[in-house]
Amino acid sequence: MTAAIPAQAPAGDPQSAAPTAVPLLEVSGLTKHFPIGGGLLRRKAGAVQAVDDVSFSVGAGESFGLVGESGCGKSTTGRLVARLLEPSGGTIRYDGRDITHASRRQLAPLRSQIQVVFQDPYSSLNPRHTVGTIISGPMKVNGIDPPGGHRKRVQELLEIVGLNPEHYNRFPHEFSGGQRQRIGIARALAVEPRLVVADEPVSALDVSIQAQVVNLLKELQRDLGIAFVFIAHDLAVVRHFCERVAVMYLGKVVEVADRASLYTNPHHPYTHALLSAVPGERGADGARRPRVRLTGDLPSPANPPSGCRFRTRCPKAQAVCAEQEPPLVRLGAAPAPDVACHFPAPPDPTAAAGPVAAVPAGAAAP
Repeated sequence: MTAAIPAQAPAGDPQSAAPTAVPLLEVSGLTKHFPIGGGLLRRKAGAVQAVDDVSFSVGAGESFGLVGESGCGKSTTGRLVARLLEPSGGTIRYDGRDITHASRRQLAPLRSQIQVVFQDPYSSLNPRHTVGTIISGPMKVNGIDPPGGHRKRVQELLEIVGLNPEHYNRFPHEFSGGQRQRIGIARALAVEPRLVVADEPVSALDVSIQAQVVNLLKELQRDLGIAFVFIAHDLAVVRHFCERVAVMYLGKVVEVADRASLYTNPHHPYTHALLSAVPGERGADGARRPRVRLTGDLPSPANPPSGCRFRTRCPKAQAVCAEQEPPLVRLGAAPAPDVACHFPAPPDPTAAAGPVAAVPAGAAAP
């Protein structure tokens, strides 16, 4: 039986489930569609909806995670936030300033404040340049002249990320993958950023090296007060590093919650499926989560399903899911999670059937 859609409080605004302080980064309705060419005449034959109406915020010094399957739009979102890609729609505000469509000249003063750690430590470093040149380059481009000169500062950064300062003149091919990623982190830190977009910074590394790099980032966040947008598909890594987490599916954010709530009591069926695949992950009652196996293939972002994009693989889908797209709403008073589902509920077989009513922010929870 299809239950009626309850009156819901919109949670797509950047303040939703965010810290009370003014956010350093505010993303609202962010969209990126890549056009698909149509043969010899190069007419537009459609678009890949890589990111569609994504909203979240990140406070100063906060670590915010973006998780989901490969192809869900995580990395594209990160590149949009760093303004390495031009958005198709929505707004990006950094420190209260709208940078959505800022020109290269307007972005120049902000480049030193927003840095990126790229996923591949092998292709993100120029093999023809020495480590000293790679790390000092951003400082020279941004007109930063540190006390003691660039060489001294580079050696200090190498020591901060756990590398030998005497390796200043070595080339990238002389380092391992984990060491190269540390060089990429040192390059990002060279301009003393306030926000770092870490795009799957440990996915290409061995497990033991992953732990070292994640712990390094955590120390840097604590010591330097850097805010992180941490992109990953490994939920165990995200749990260790991030304070709040947004789950993405096929270009959409389906759930946003603080770490404790998301991992112990997920509300969206897709979040439940992701967590059930994490070895050793347990629910709020301490019991091992039952494995949820999603049926069907991941739909194409060029032709997403009507209504809820997850409905073709969702065990809870009903007719309304195909007819209406569920908005991202807050399920109670803050810090309750924001969920985009017509039938959000904890994965508890004893829970009452039917949709959970949402209440406006600041109201008493039902």
